[in-house]
Amino acid sequence: MTQLAIHNPATGALITEVAADDAASVAAKSLQARAAQPRWAALPLAERQACITRFRAAIVAELEPLAAIMTRETGKPIQMSRNELNGLLGRIDFFLAEVSASTATQTVFNEGGMTEQIEHTPLGVVANISAWNYPWFVGGNVFIPALLSGNAVLYKPSEYAAMTGLAIARLLHAAGVPQDVFVPLIGGGAVGAALLEQKVDGLFFTGSYATGAKIAQAMGPRMVKLQLELGGKDPTYVCEDANPQTAAESLADGAMYNTGQSCCSVERIYVHEKIYDAFVAAFVATVQGFKLGDPMANDTYIGAITRAPQLDVLDAQVVDAQAKGATLLLGGKRGPGPGNWYEPTVFSHVNHDMELMREESFGPLIGIQKVSSDTEAVKLMNDTRYGLTAGVFTPDEARAKALLAQVKAGSVYWNCCDRVSPRLPWSGYGDSGVGLTLSTYGIQTFTRPKAWHLRKP
Repeated sequence: MTQLAIHNPATGALITEVAADDAASVAAKSLQARAAQPRWAALPLAERQACITRFRAAIVAELEPLAAIMTRETGKPIQMSRNELNGLLGRIDFFLAEVSASTATQTVFNEGGMTEQIEHTPLGVVANISAWNYPWFVGGNVFIPALLSGNAVLYKPSEYAAMTGLAIARLLHAAGVPQDVFVPLIGGGAVGAALLEQKVDGLFFTGSYATGAKIAQAMGPRMVKLQLELGGKDPTYVCEDANPQTAAESLADGAMYNTGQSCCSVERIYVHEKIYDAFVAAFVATVQGFKLGDPMANDTYIGAITRAPQLDVLDAQVVDAQAKGATLLLGGKRGPGPGNWYEPTVFSHVNHDMELMREESFGPLIGIQKVSSDTEAVKLMNDTRYGLTAGVFTPDEARAKALLAQVKAGSVYWNCCDRVSPRLPWSGYGDSGVGLTLSTYGIQTFTRPKAWHLRKP
């Protein structure tokens, strides 16, 4: 096997090298998972639940070292790594509590000797190409319900979160999930391409639209269940009756949390002209209080950019915005090296001619645009090829619901943002992807409904 070099994005230093897969090992592991899956599915659900319960306990026991691993390889501030792991526990609890009812056979008709039932059978072998920005959250949304419902999982963590992926595999195997049932595949794009060549029953991908489109093109003719959780350019509208200070504090966190590297980060803000100046001032003051620094420090809020090429994207959006008349209020440049650093950056007087209002930034960069009416705000919010999340700040619930009903987004927020709940489905419109995870629907997505027609003789 080849080696995958893992670097710390905060320092540029080599952390370690780990054994990487190649096309031959991916093919061999896929066959092993195929052979092992029926035995796993045949276990009583209670035994699979017991494995995941032990996995949860192991996360609690090792939370600090697991958080440190994630911070070292992704640049995520350590407090946010802890938050991710602690937040995962609630998702695990949800899946454990709901899997039985969600996958139980349903009798939907029983009359005159004819019974009709819906059985939820496992898909079989599930391929999961996961993300680096929330490796526990994003991966856990797939592999936990997939395993609980009787599937084997070929799990390819991002090469930028490979150490975390190996830690996940270690804890699952120690908890009783067979090594051939949860199979980590380590490497970059070549390993992902090799995984697409395997005979799988479902492909679940989280990442960019560009990669998702290539996967869809490759997998489409094979009639395999395909779910693509892609990007977003998530807007929020602050109405004139909102409290500008409260809204600014919430949205600054929504835009900058995890260094802006979230699919559901607030990436566009529209503010009614009557409170625009007050909101912008409060927003800038809030962001100025966010400390950029060593991700391992407890008081760091802005960490490193995980992928060095994203710095070029951020630079280009800043140059484009300035060239087209935006006002730079804060930041606008890379931080001192070594490592991948970018200053929290805020623009006012932006418009939709600018890239930062149209294409994903995926970093600590935000534009704030003035609007004169609800109608203008909704029109601008929908002026995008994405449709992941959207929000409205106003004390008027009826007004917020009326506005959000017009916005094409899979998740909508009233007086909050950048929030994901295990009880609600996670999905999107347009180039934000197809399919869903989370909620009871996100458990059933790993099963195949089988229709039973039973007539008594």
